[in-house]
Amino acid sequence: MNRTLALISVCFCAGLLGALCSSTVTWLFGGWGIPDMLGVSLAPDFTKQWLYPQLIWGGLWGLVYFLTVGARSSRRHWTRKALWISILPSAFQLFIVYPYWTHHDLLGFGLGQFTAVFIVAYNLVWGLSTGIFSRLLWGRN
Repeated sequence: MNRTLALISVCFCAGLLGALCSSTVTWLFGGWGIPDMLGVSLAPDFTKQWLYPQLIWGGLWGLVYFLTVGARSSRRHWTRKALWISILPSAFQLFIVYPYWTHHDLLGFGLGQFTAVFIVAYNLVWGLSTGIFSRLLWGRN
């Protein structure tokens, strides 16, 4: 297999695993009532219907992450790059998904005043775990 295609696969899988970690944290925090304490309505049920789209989006954002580690000379600081890339899904959700697709207003204010803080934090979990998993899956080559 071509090494570039292998790295694309690794980044997609790492993004998917990162989304699993982020979704688990989102569900746990919602179950513990942490968003509710700050007046934010983000407590999803851990169901297939909720989880599968999260995983697919995580994998797609992993492909965007590939753009930062795809060149052989840029295969350093995997986790740091993934943390920086995690800004993109946060911005997409806060500026596109919430106001236009779900009508929760810009920055998700329809769900609560601190929605953006939770979205950024959950996506940082995605970035951290995506960076770690991509480095682990790629190995020392």
